[in-house]
Amino acid sequence: MRKPLLTALLAFGLSTVPALAEWTYIDGGGKTITLPEAPKRIVAHANAAAALIPLGIRPVAIYVDSPVADDMSLKGLDLTGIEIIGEAWGEIDIEKLAAIDPDLIVAEFWPLEKAYSGMEASAAADATLIEGIAPVGGPAQGDSIVTLIADYEALAASLGADLGKPEIAAAKVRFEAARDAFKTGVAAKPDFQALAVWAGTDALYVASPDGSSELSDFKAWGLDIVTPETADDRGYWETLSWENADKYQPDLVMVDDRSATTIDTAKAQPTWTTIKAAAAGAVTNWPAFWMRNYKVYAEQLEHLTGVIAATDEHLSER
Repeated sequence: MRKPLLTALLAFGLSTVPALAEWTYIDGGGKTITLPEAPKRIVAHANAAAALIPLGIRPVAIYVDSPVADDMSLKGLDLTGIEIIGEAWGEIDIEKLAAIDPDLIVAEFWPLEKAYSGMEASAAADATLIEGIAPVGGPAQGDSIVTLIADYEALAASLGADLGKPEIAAAKVRFEAARDAFKTGVAAKPDFQALAVWAGTDALYVASPDGSSELSDFKAWGLDIVTPETADDRGYWETLSWENADKYQPDLVMVDDRSATTIDTAKAQPTWTTIKAAAAGAVTNWPAFWMRNYKVYAEQLEHLTGVIAATDEHLSER
């Protein structure tokens, strides 16, 4: 996958002419954005805001795929003074966006959809109209949250962030320690296997590790995650009828936690407990698609490492 490249280009004229600070950004979709100077008035998708705010870049407005209070990526962040211009997937208040007069809209590029967050073809948002107000760009979703965070750091630095601040360095150190502990914990249980799912009333959706940056990280760090036979939903999921919920038998089930009701939906299905791990209570949250900074990544890794340590690696064999 193409890695975003980011440069701030300085054009120098004669010694009697002040320097010009032209700003150029090549985003995750390969788009080049050039502005007369580094953008100051930034509108961001919630996930982008979750990456940028801890790095010292505060957007003037954000749009969210759900009510702000329910969005996992925004929990614990200070949103004081930031205008909310959308609280449902694909819904962006165009009039408010235009009135804000942003210099840049930061949204992630999703390669499987070939679109930016909240502007997918199936969303209500009109990407063409939005891009007429301000350029849209951002890092690409890929095979690692670590890479995604690094891409955001590069973007933030070009926008004027000081990445040398102690709290930023401390968050990375904590993450690295959590990652190493996770690797050690997984290595101690070579027969352990996990299954990542989202539960709907219509079906159980089994996640493909290759369609999720964090699952790809977990897999790269040694966790055996079930790879579904057929990722029939855009490469993200295999759809199983609830009658076939027991197709895979892992030692641990990780449930998409973007909605607090997902686990309740799963438990309400009579066949949920045909998965032996679910019957045994070997179920935990999967921080699905929303982690964007080292602090929360460290927290989630620490939690998952503890869960793995407490779970029987031979549970699925019973």
